[in-house]
Amino acid sequence: MTDRDFLKTFSGLLAALVALTVIIFVVAQMVSGAGKVKTAQGDSSQIAERIKPVGELAMAGAAAIANGVIPTANAADKGEQVYNTTCMACHAAGVAGAPKFGDKAAWAPRIAQGMDTLHTHAIKGFQGKKGMMPPKGGNASLPDADVQAAVDYMVSKSK
Repeated sequence: MTDRDFLKTFSGLLAALVALTVIIFVVAQMVSGAGKVKTAQGDSSQIAERIKPVGELAMAGAAAIANGVIPTANAADKGEQVYNTTCMACHAAGVAGAPKFGDKAAWAPRIAQGMDTLHTHAIKGFQGKKGMMPPKGGNASLPDADVQAAVDYMVSKSK
């Protein structure tokens, strides 16, 4: 075989391999669907809507509350909320001499002392013959107004 024949055969084989490589690449691209944007059920805005976070954290100060951006609960709702989160621990079962929620007989002598006294005992705490009341029900982070709302709520349900 001459050099010219070898060069022809080698060039033909090399061209065939390049053509085969291009054909395999094109077929692979068609099978995999590369280069196409896959959207199963819509465009990208619909996808963004489906994967957005469930909630967002919003931090606001007193100005946002005053402007009505953040709604505030009325006193009765706040009292019930504080009762359910803090006061219920003792007042539902009568722990440490606490008058049970709705027990008119247990609440009557306390109500007779006046609301100011009840508010003071709830906020500052109280140690008596029948039991004790920790300051703010043991939740020192409660604002005084919330404690008063809880006392008002319990009294309203015990009259």
